[in-house]
Amino acid sequence: MERLLWAKSIDNKWVNLSNMDLTNLHATGVYIIWHGGNNPRIVRIGQGNIAARLAAHRLNHQIMRFAEDGPMMVTWAEISDQARRDGIEAYLVRQFTPLIKDQISHVLPIAASSPFL
Repeated sequence: MERLLWAKSIDNKWVNLSNMDLTNLHATGVYIIWHGGNNPRIVRIGQGNIAARLAAHRLNHQIMRFAEDGPMMVTWAEISDQARRDGIEAYLVRQFTPLIKDQISHVLPIAASSPFL
């Protein structure tokens, strides 16, 4: 299992997607978006240029409508290798079953550590 270093804020809390500053985020990797509240759920798992992907997701009503259920939170882990990102994303999607997911090709999953343990 790959041990990933999942991002948190400076004060060791989860990052709020809605108001985070993306200007100095220069990471490529995998990310998990979820909503908090009484019944937290994973909304979206993805990969790529983290700042660009999160900026696009903040403008996506299909994703941001879940803010009605609780604050939209995000974490990410840097992974530069595309094949590893593909496999880890496939694994995370299977593990967490996000509310919104892309069609992932038949990529061999690569087991990775959860940010929530």
